Amino acid sequence: MLRNLDPLLSPELLYALRAMGHGDDIVIADANFPGSSLGPDCIRADGSTASDLLGAVLSVMPLDSFVPDPALTMQVVGDPEAVPEAVADFQKIIDAQADNPAQIQGLDRFAFYQRAASAFAIIQTGERRLYGNIILKKGVIA
Repeated sequence: MLRNLDPLLSPELLYALRAMGHGDDIVIADANFPGSSLGPDCIRADGSTASDLLGAVLSVMPLDSFVPDPALTMQVVGDPEAVPEAVADFQKIIDAQADNPAQIQGLDRFAFYQRAASAFAIIQTGERRLYGNIILKKGVIA
């Protein structure tokens, strides 16, 4: 155990977050997401929600302040303006915890999958709410 670290930050996840560089993406994905088949390392966090993992990740990782879209979610298929419960929750967490709070932007389903396929890693949670997926771009600590 280490002090002042969220216990959801497993050794494997801490390693990935530390190994990432400025501008690298990490995906926090729901239970339905094809995390293992997209290509990047898939870190399992089955007993956690995406919201809990988002808070844990933001407790140690800065969001990129050099891009307009450091936080991306998947748009609802057939209703891109809809804001699913999970996404509304993500925005509250970002507003409260991120060192660089940003407005979440949306990508259509297949663009989200394509972006996730080039991420540094995917954290596969046990999140059961639909559209409980977010991509975060790592920033720098000044």
